[in-house]
Amino acid sequence: MKTLTTDYGRVFIGSKCELFQQALDLGMAARAQTTRSRFLWALTGGGTPKEWYQWAVAEQKITSAEAAAIEWSVSDERHVLLSSSESNFGNAERQFLAPLGVPTDRRHPWMVAWPVSEAAEAYRRTMLILAGPGRAYDVCFLGMGDDCHTASLFPGTPLLKDDGGLPFDGQEVPGKGWRLTITPTGLRQCGLIVVMTLGPGKAEALHRVMRGPHDPNNVPSQILKSCADRVVWLVDDAAAAKL
Repeated sequence: MKTLTTDYGRVFIGSKCELFQQALDLGMAARAQTTRSRFLWALTGGGTPKEWYQWAVAEQKITSAEAAAIEWSVSDERHVLLSSSESNFGNAERQFLAPLGVPTDRRHPWMVAWPVSEAAEAYRRTMLILAGPGRAYDVCFLGMGDDCHTASLFPGTPLLKDDGGLPFDGQEVPGKGWRLTITPTGLRQCGLIVVMTLGPGKAEALHRVMRGPHDPNNVPSQILKSCADRVVWLVDDAAAAKL
């Protein structure tokens, strides 16, 4: 794999299989180095994570015992039931956590059956117990959309300018409904952040993030500059074409 150093974190460029393995290796290395009794790993949504789940399970890349030693959640969630095909945690549960036999008490979804404000507050309380004050996830997986959004932080959404110092919150995204998400404050409280973005459709967005003017309100993934020393980007050649 090729590597780059940028203002927004380290960039690894390789094939899909190399990047999938690197994502797992980074997470498990962080797990091995921790001295904390609980290790919290947030997954994410989108097509690439689904492929990663299938790869990890089919290729037996992580054992049931290893998976059961980790507290699992997702970095953002649509305000839909877990049974929905649009649920980030629901997909992770069906394709990754359940096949690996992760105990239910190690699975920590957002409380999507509750109103958004109550769901966000309940999740904050849960994460405070699991992670402790001033901390979010030990490992946070993210993706990036063609519009440069990451988690559920879309261009122009209010949490980009003011999250009130809260690590997790909810907001309505025009045209996309209500979302629950880690905030800029929460991202700064994470240990390792891994952003996986693949395919030619991401080349322009990645160029805007890495090479364009710093404008996180319109290019939300640029908020990662504030914690770049803990950010790793995993991209294929197609996505890296304009770097």
